[in-house]
Amino acid sequence: MIQPHPLQTPPLQTPHSGYQWDGSDRRFFEGWYYRVTLPDCGQTFAFMYSIEDPSGGKAFSGGAAQILGANDEYICRTFPDVHKFWGSRDSLGFGHWRRADLEQPQYLEPDAFTQHVQEGYQATDTLNQGILRDPAGQTARWEYSIQPRYGWGNANAPQQSTAGLLSSFPIFEPGWQILMAHGWATGWIEWNGHRYDFTHAPAYGEKNWGGAFPKKWFWLNCNSFDGLPDLALTAGGGRRSVLGWMESVAMIGVHYQGKFYEFVPWNAQVTWEIKPWGYWRMTAENADYRVELVGETDYPGTVLRAPTEQGLIFCCRDTMRGRLTLKLSDRHTSQLLLSAHSSLCGLETGGLENDGTGWTETWRS
Repeated sequence: MIQPHPLQTPPLQTPHSGYQWDGSDRRFFEGWYYRVTLPDCGQTFAFMYSIEDPSGGKAFSGGAAQILGANDEYICRTFPDVHKFWGSRDSLGFGHWRRADLEQPQYLEPDAFTQHVQEGYQATDTLNQGILRDPAGQTARWEYSIQPRYGWGNANAPQQSTAGLLSSFPIFEPGWQILMAHGWATGWIEWNGHRYDFTHAPAYGEKNWGGAFPKKWFWLNCNSFDGLPDLALTAGGGRRSVLGWMESVAMIGVHYQGKFYEFVPWNAQVTWEIKPWGYWRMTAENADYRVELVGETDYPGTVLRAPTEQGLIFCCRDTMRGRLTLKLSDRHTSQLLLSAHSSLCGLETGGLENDGTGWTETWRS
């Protein structure tokens, strides 16, 4: 269901923030990712929402909500009824109900949501709220407000498309947009009976959408660095469809002290060396800057579901407890501008190579 959103368009709204479905019955998915990191206790909660074939009546029609929670623990609930999903065309706002005592899915004020929705979620640029109960007895409840700090671009400037100007068209699929590279979250999360209260915790948001699915990808994300609360990193790469053929691309984006450092295929040379699990290394150079990233983890990670041609299936592995080193330097002077470290980095590899079993060899550009 497409509906107008009651909240005003925020000044940091990025392109593609609205619901992208065009109302047709072509194969289509849209997914959103919200994350909040709690540095005081070393925990991170990642909320992954998705809707597939929203016209209904197809083999993969339906939605899901997944949470990668404390200690990389995992909860997933499916939402079979596409008619209980709503999305705003003009701004960031969407939600899905599994059980509620109202008929019409829509944005509700937080108190009203708590009163009327027994299982479901809603999210906007300034709110993430929901409740899940799985048959095994796991439960999650959450409600937190969000204060955006960085979208995708320089502070106080027009925000950019993560994948460039042509991402407005179904040429590169899936589309990918960082909705909020960095922000502050205040509220609470109840995870299997344990409550986490937080104020001014690092928050992040992104989305992807389209009718084609990547065959292979990797991802690094962190905005909780040691002693540098204003620093945010998002990087990733994959094999995507371009007018029916596949290409491998990657990018790195760094926000720091109001400035956006962008390394993308049309302005930089990006290289990478990614193992199937445990090690991520990327370097990139544009006309003015050079950046190097090294991500590592000894944790086994958690296998998550992702939308594919065969529906939502287990095909990617994540941890929110990765180690990351980031170095940014000036190419003209070779001066090191930034050296940063974190032990709360999100790291992911995914894909359906080798007949769906995933990739098994180091991926080098």
